[in-house]
This record gives sequence, structure tokens and C-alpha cells, in this order.
Amino acid sequence: MAVAPVDKVEQVLRFATSVIPSGRIFMGVPNYGYDWTLPYVPGESVARALSNVEAIDQAIQVGAHIQYDETAQTPFYNYWRNNAEHEVWFEDARSIRAKLLLANEYRLRGISVWNIMQYFPQLWMVLNALFEIEKLD
Repeated sequence: MAVAPVDKVEQVLRFATSVIPSGRIFMGVPNYGYDWTLPYVPGESVARALSNVEAIDQAIQVGAHIQYDETAQTPFYNYWRNNAEHEVWFEDARSIRAKLLLANEYRLRGISVWNIMQYFPQLWMVLNALFEIEKLD
């Protein structure tokens, strides 16, 4: 499953803004992906975390076709390694934009990036195109 499917993020925002003033809410935006080994077994499966750039580089290396889940509004791909199928979910400009538009629609105080230490140019391009960035102390 996607790290932060936009339909689920909106569900949480709808509830949160019903009990907390929207101007007091910051929405977390993921800046990473997960590489799952299939089949997924609830409570047992563990994913390898990777940056969005690593996810894209890996897709190129393994020759995977990146697809886009319209409901989750998130990219993903499948590949095989060591006789095991893998499924990778990560963020791209489209998925980041979808989440940022929700922050605007719900009139949130702002967003925070989780994990800001991983360089991802698409994130900053979309963020700069949609908002005026202000650092809060």
C-alpha cells in the first residue's frame, strides 16, 4: 500500500478539522518509499525504506514500469529479485501535489516534510510552485 494514500490522508484531515481548528494543524508529507517483499503477511512482513530518488533509480536498474494508482494518487512498481516479487511505493511530483492541495483545501497551518534529509528535487519544485515557504522557529 502507498505510504500516505491521498484518500486516507483526506479522511484523517476531515476528522481532524472537525475537532481541531484547521489553523492549528500541520500535515506531515512523506519523503520516502517502501520496498515490500511479496506476498505481504500482516504482522510479519517488513519493508525496506528507501528515498524517492532511490526508488526511481531502482526502477530504472531493474527495468520496472512505474505505474500510478489513481485512488491513492501514488506511484508504484513491481520487480523480481532472488526469486521473490517486490512491490515499491514512493512519492513523485503528482503525489506530492495531491497532498499539498489537500493542505490548501483544508486551510491547514502548514505542512512538514518527513524525512527532510533525503534530497528530492520534485518535492521542492512542486512546493515552491504552489506556496510561499516560511520557516517557523
